[in-house]
Amino acid sequence: MRKTLIPILAFVLTLSSCELEETIYSSIYTEAFYKTAADAEKGLIAVYDPIADMCVGPALTIVSDFSADQCYPRAVVGRNTLTLFSYDPNYTTQRTAGRLSEAPQQIWTSCYDGIEKANWIIEKVPSANMDATRRAQIVGEAYFLRAFYHWTLTKNFGDVPVKIKASVDQAEAIVGKSARADVYKQIYSDLDQAVAAGLVSGPTVEKGRPSKEAVNALYAKVALYNEDWARALQKAQEVINAGKYSLMPDVRDVYRYDREDLARVENIWAYESEGGFSPSRGHQLSGLCGPPNSAGAEYSRASFGSMFAYQSFFNSFDPRDKRRQLLDTSYVDRSNRVVPQRSITPITTQGVLIKKYQDPVSTVGNLPNIPILRLPDMYLVAAEAEARQNGPTALAYGFINVVRKRAGLDDLRTGLSKDAFIDAVIQERSWEFFAEGDRWYDLTRTGKYLTEVPKAVNNVYPTRPVQARNRYFPIPLDELNANPKLEQNPDWK
Repeated sequence: MRKTLIPILAFVLTLSSCELEETIYSSIYTEAFYKTAADAEKGLIAVYDPIADMCVGPALTIVSDFSADQCYPRAVVGRNTLTLFSYDPNYTTQRTAGRLSEAPQQIWTSCYDGIEKANWIIEKVPSANMDATRRAQIVGEAYFLRAFYHWTLTKNFGDVPVKIKASVDQAEAIVGKSARADVYKQIYSDLDQAVAAGLVSGPTVEKGRPSKEAVNALYAKVALYNEDWARALQKAQEVINAGKYSLMPDVRDVYRYDREDLARVENIWAYESEGGFSPSRGHQLSGLCGPPNSAGAEYSRASFGSMFAYQSFFNSFDPRDKRRQLLDTSYVDRSNRVVPQRSITPITTQGVLIKKYQDPVSTVGNLPNIPILRLPDMYLVAAEAEARQNGPTALAYGFINVVRKRAGLDDLRTGLSKDAFIDAVIQERSWEFFAEGDRWYDLTRTGKYLTEVPKAVNNVYPTRPVQARNRYFPIPLDELNANPKLEQNPDWK
């Protein structure tokens, strides 16, 4: 070993005595890129990739779902910190377990990754030598995605840095926080640009890309969160009245692994786990939701029994509600025997299985899509926005009853007060969008998280010690250390 090191050391010492000239290039060197149509398309695919980073974990859904009152995790690899509200700004438990991909930190990292990549498209592609129509669409998609990433950040962290300029050096990457109102102002501006970009309309858009209606759907939901009721109603109605999307007759078919193409008439925009125009990345949800030890053939080829629904949530459904069939209190094992509820999982005798992400055939990668924007969302956004402005009008009732009818329920009882009607809409959202990463944000934007979450308990989680500061997640310590202009959320200082 010594004989080997001596000549190497001599060589290094010789080099150190020479004057070496080196041309330094920024790691963000782009002058030779974004010149052609191929460059623009490849660059755009990179803007979508952070969505996959969030969905593989899948932080995009379980950060919300494990915090709220519908679903809970088996207490492994740090997942219970969200349910017990025991996380810290360093996300120490997830970090120790190697599971930052399931933590709010993944959302922060991925969204700013996506924003930076979108900024390069927005700045560079307008001068690319390519078809003008497609060039405008590519830039429009980048605006849409930048809006989506900023909205995802602000609903999780509150006041966040708005980043709308590509970073050519490290100094430009360091940006301080913007007030939540200014974040929404920028999101509106980006969505206005996306609306005007000439995106393709309807569900025949290439898999994974936003249609014109997807832009308006995101706009409607963003406006709802911003308590901009008139705009939320307007944008939701634009999606509904366009007539391009419709509800699947059977709600269960929305999630069937072998009905994905048909379900695009309802799934306005989704994470396409099998790729579409970009490579497949898959996700964990099919494995998390199935019973332990891959025991249920209809759930997954490989499932772990790591995610269940609360019994109280299952009990909240009207027995006639077809959406309750997307949950189960028993399953058929691989020997064709019915496994009763008490034996579903060793962690509790009241395990309730989630059936939205079943895939009995795939071994890797090609798993069911994760919905991000669905048509029922537009009906319920419209119902809430109308009621917030004008009370429970016939128009507001009409919107919510479309969703209830598909679920097999009677129309909502008439004569409700304004507050009671809005509560009914929020509850309808809970039944419609469970395990889709939506509920926590409904609870936090309405202030209901402090009263509703403590009720979601069982013998696995007998207490849920949520606090006011949990309205937003703490900004990751890594980001605070890297950015001197960034300040921690006040409640987490």
